This record gives sequence, structure tokens and C-alpha cells, in this order.
Amino acid sequence: MKKYLSLVSALCFVSVVQAQQNTAADGLRYTQKDLNGTARFKAMSGAFGALGGDLSSLQVNPAGSALFHYNTAAFSLYTTHKNNQSTYMGNSDSDRYNGLDFGQMGAAFVYDNANAQSAWKKIVFGINYESSANFNNNIYAAGISNHSINNYFMDFANAGNNGQPIPIEQLQVAQGESIRSVYQYLGNQPNGFDQQQAFLGFQSYLFDQDQNGNYTSNVAPGEYFQQNYISTSGYNGKLSANLSSQIGDRFYVGTNLNVHFTDYTELSTVYEQRSNYQGEYVRSIAFQNELYTYGNGFSFQIGALAKLTESLRVGASYESPTWYRLKDELSQVLRTDINQALPTEKPTSTRYVTDPNTVNIYREHKLQTPSIYTGSLAYIFGQTGLISFDYTRKDYSKTKFRPGDAFAYTNAELKNELSSTNEYRVGAEYRIKDVSIRGGYRFEESPYKNQKVIGDLNSFSAGVGYNFGPSRLDLAYVHTARPYDVNFLSNGMRDAARIKTIDNNISLTYSLIF
Repeated sequence: MKKYLSLVSALCFVSVVQAQQNTAADGLRYTQKDLNGTARFKAMSGAFGALGGDLSSLQVNPAGSALFHYNTAAFSLYTTHKNNQSTYMGNSDSDRYNGLDFGQMGAAFVYDNANAQSAWKKIVFGINYESSANFNNNIYAAGISNHSINNYFMDFANAGNNGQPIPIEQLQVAQGESIRSVYQYLGNQPNGFDQQQAFLGFQSYLFDQDQNGNYTSNVAPGEYFQQNYISTSGYNGKLSANLSSQIGDRFYVGTNLNVHFTDYTELSTVYEQRSNYQGEYVRSIAFQNELYTYGNGFSFQIGALAKLTESLRVGASYESPTWYRLKDELSQVLRTDINQALPTEKPTSTRYVTDPNTVNIYREHKLQTPSIYTGSLAYIFGQTGLISFDYTRKDYSKTKFRPGDAFAYTNAELKNELSSTNEYRVGAEYRIKDVSIRGGYRFEESPYKNQKVIGDLNSFSAGVGYNFGPSRLDLAYVHTARPYDVNFLSNGMRDAARIKTIDNNISLTYSLIF
């Protein structure tokens, strides 16, 4: 039966397989947000929940569009400069990414009520698209470890069969079969991802089976120089349809219907070379993975804003979970340099490339992100300036993959390792005639109970704007820093590189009243 299925699957370069091994980090990728939007919004660190009157304020409080007096449109671009400082086993390195990206585009349409006696003063319709996360980045880490990459493949070989060792027959290529056909066949079995990893390691001569049926490593103990290079690209995008209204002179309500888009590519290469090589059997290992995730989702928001006095404003909003439908595609290649010479001979290196030449297409799965609650306060100093404050609460442990039976382990990991977070944003603006000077600060707690996995986020911002009357030009600078751990591989070796990403970006927004 195995050979028959292998023959059929070998005719294809694409294989539809069981769900892959997702982690808590995969869930966080779609729950965390960058500070993005208009330059005015970013210059004040996004503290707009009680201010409104800006298209990006809709992402905090949908009632904010009711503060517009005229039809308004805005378009934003930004440059990002990410510097990633890494430390692994005492060794420090760095890598960076620079790029120009689209930030925001939208418009709001104001319809005043001609009946001055009505409590409903106006209705505003808005449409706004924003890049809520920019995945473009490059990370590099290197150092010397005494834990081999081979432990990753050995772990799956010893426990990939429902906690038991995988039968050796599953890892062999019989007559009439090929690397590709067996790899695809294993992917369609229960725990298929686990068996595929063990298969790659066995076919690359990283381990073997002894006379007692136990898997033993062919990698000699010692020290290994290891490198991890990760290049990511893509985005999370959010398209919001907004409806808001002013009730009386001091009260505003609004709602958003949001469509989310995601497109994420990750190319990772883990390399290992034996330190002080003396002719051991395995000289080097290079494991490459390319992951592509794409999909869409839906969420909604409701919010209210009130002017308690002419100067003091308060706001509150709720954002529902985002319900994503996601698809993953994965391709893998494992390369090893093996010494096949006898102990008395000069070492010779033979390179083995185990390339299934297959793109694993995993069955669609769902992801539910946590709800978001925000409270806001702002004080307006007449025509000269303002100060605003937002507080946001989010429980990351509510993140869930579905179907639940396929992601039971991952969901338990999310529940046990993640926690609720508090986020604080404060912003200020001072006006000198047609010129506005702005600044802000943002702090977000780590979503992990163990803050070593991901640390707290600290960000400060500044900006300037000029009002031309019917149009406005705004410029903003945002500095964001956050430390976090990056594991070389998900199993077998828990040595993690410590990364500190410092992101400096500059935004430019042109807005127009029409």
C-alpha cells in the first residue's frame, strides 16, 4: 500500500498533508501589531482613543471619525530601518533591513443633518486600509554550542510515532521509491510532520539504528560552530469600513467592520560545522526551511467618545477577536558533509543533499486572536495644544488554533505560556499658527509569562506637521526596541539566540479636505 501511494504522490511536486507543527510564536505573529498609520497618529504614539479626527484613530476607537467636520482623505508612506543585534553562546552579531513601505490610505465622508433640532447631528462613513504589521526583516546569529542540530532529527525519530520510535521501515527508501515519494507519503500519515523530519535526518546519515532497535547519533559529541539566518517578508493588512455618528453636542459613537489580510514568507537556514574537525563521520549540516503562510480574517469594533467639558474628553472601545482562515506551505532541504574514509585514511568529504523537491500544502486551519479593550482620556488646551492617554488590555492566552484536536498541544502551550498585557500610550501636540509639533511614548508588556522569551516593548516618537488650509503635510519619526529569544530549531536543542530589534522609521502623510 505504501508503494502504491508513493507512486501516485511522486507524480506531483505538491503534496497536501496533515497539519504542521505550529508554535506559540506562530500565533503571536497575527496578534501583535506595529504602530502604523498616518504620520500624526504615529508621532503621538497612537494615543488617539479620545481624540478622533484622524483616519488612523479609527483603529483605536471607531467613534473618532465623527469628529471630522469635512470630507477628508489621507495617504501615508514610511521607511523602516531595522537593526537586529544578536547574542548566541557569548558571541555577538548583527543584521539589518531597510525598506520603503505603504502605510495607510483612506477617506471619511461627512453628512450633516439639515435638521438642527435633531439629536443626530451628523453621520460619517469611512474607509481605511492600514498595514498593521510589517514582516520584512533579516536576522543572523552565530556561536559555538555543544548541542548538535542532529538532536532535532533524533527527537522526532525517537518520539514521532505517538511518542514511540518511528519504525525503521518508514524511514527507508525501498526499490521503486524515491526521496520525494516517501517524504510525501509520510506527510499524509498521522504525525506526518514528525515523520518527515526523522526521514530527512536518516536519509542524510545523521543517525542509524543499533542492533537493539535504538536510534543512535552519527554526530560525535563535542563543540559545533552554528549559524542561523532568517529572512522574512510580508505583512498583516486591515481594511476597515467605518460608520459613526454625533449625538447631541458632546457624544459620539461608531463601529468598524474589518477585513484582515496576511501574507508571510520565512526562509531560514541553520548551519553547523564541527569545530576542530579531526575526521569525524559528520563534518557539517545545513537545514533549510521555507514557510509561506497566507489567509484572511474578520473582526469588528465598537466605540464611544464623549466631551465631558470643552477641554476634557473620554473614550472607550472594544475590538473583537480576529477570526483568521490560514494556509501554510513548507519546503525543506537538508545537506550534510559526510566523511566515508576509514579511520586510517585521510578524511574525505562527500556532500549529501536530501531534497524532497516537494511543497507541503497543509490543510486550512483557523486562528482566533484575543479581544482588545481600550480606555482613553484627552485634554485640549484650546487652539494651542493637547495631551492624550490610551490604556489597552489584551489577554494573549486566549489565542487559539482550530480545529482543537489537531492543535491541542499548541493551544495548551498558548494558554500556559502567554498572559494578559497592559499597553500604555501617551501623546502630545503643540501648535504654533500653522505648524504642529508632536511627541509620544508607548509601552507594552511582554505577552509571555517568562519575559525572557519576549521582553517589554518601549517606543518613543516625534513629529511635525504643516497646515496649508485645505491640505496638510505631516512627518513622524518612531523609535521602537524590543528584546526576544529565537530558537535555532523547535525541537532537540533549546539553545536560543537573544535578539534585540531596534526599528527606526520615518513616515510622511498627505491629507486633503474636500
